This record gives sequence, structure tokens and C-alpha cells, in this order.
Amino acid sequence: MLNSKILDEMSKKISEVLAQSPVKDIEKNARALLVSLFARLDLVTREEFDVQQEVLKRTREKLSEMEKRVGELEASLLQKNNRKD
Repeated sequence: MLNSKILDEMSKKISEVLAQSPVKDIEKNARALLVSLFARLDLVTREEFDVQQEVLKRTREKLSEMEKRVGELEASLLQKNNRKD
């Protein structure tokens, strides 16, 4: 069986060769290209999305409360107008 030290040394050598090869440059260029592409897409982080979703939820709740209140005020006003007639 191969000694684990030999395997570690082989792994280290392979990593060194890959680090010095064009593969590393290709990886850097691909990463830069993807970062640039994502920046142009106007993407948001999951955290930003969750925050905006919570804001929208609260806004909907407030709107629902206001619609209910306006309905109550309209009904009250209608009752007052009917009493005057």
C-alpha cells in the first residue's frame, strides 16, 4: 500500500503544477467574466430579497387595515347621511 506521506506529496506536487499552469488563469478569467455578467443582471442577494419581502408583507397588512378603516368610515358616513334624509 502507498504511504499517506507519498500521497500527500503527490497531491501537493499536482496542486503546484496546476497553480502554475494556464488552468489557473482560465479559472480567474472565467470567475471575472461571471462576476461581470452577474453585476449587469442587477441581481440581489437572498438577504436583500428577504428584507424586501418582509417590507412588502407589512405594506400589504397596512393596506388591508386602511381599506377596512375606509370601509367603516364610508359605512358610518352613509348611515349619517341616511339619518338626515
